[in-house]
Amino acid sequence: MLNILLMIILLIIILIFIILLFGIRLHVKWLKIDNEYDGCIKILIFKRLTVYTYNLESDDDDDDFDEEDRERDFKKLRELAKPCLGDLKEYLHDVLDAVSINRIENHLVIGFSNFAKTGEYIGYIWAIFSIAMGILPNTRLSAEPSFKGEVLNLKGHLNIDISILKLVIPTARLLLKRHVRALIRGVLDG
Repeated sequence: MLNILLMIILLIIILIFIILLFGIRLHVKWLKIDNEYDGCIKILIFKRLTVYTYNLESDDDDDDFDEEDRERDFKKLRELAKPCLGDLKEYLHDVLDAVSINRIENHLVIGFSNFAKTGEYIGYIWAIFSIAMGILPNTRLSAEPSFKGEVLNLKGHLNIDISILKLVIPTARLLLKRHVRALIRGVLDG
């Protein structure tokens, strides 16, 4: 009985190590048409097995927040974040080393009430998209103008591979700093 229990524990440890070694993949899909939006975030292991799925759907509920409370919270968080900006910048660099963008696809339909403004902004968007497609491999970004009034529609998906093993040490190093923990408490307390 004890041998079976030890074997199960050993298999779980090996499975966790393999997941840490191979990392996870985030698959994000989005669709926005007029005022309706829909989306899905999936976490996959071994690039195929879905572990967690979160669906985003549009709601008719609008949360009303007091502008004064929001401004006070922002000032408090800004004061808490000042001492740890250098640490957060270093951590962001480590995160970017651990993250690999596997595929990006997006189609944008944009239109304004003025035809000239629509043409001007679609030119800017095409220029930005062409630069992004030159920099990022496996990227397909497209945009089309709509001269039928004010329109902003999106459709696309994104695959990101994250190496968890590369994030363990930087995350532990970041969480050991006192002012970062104070910032996290401030964010959680609201």
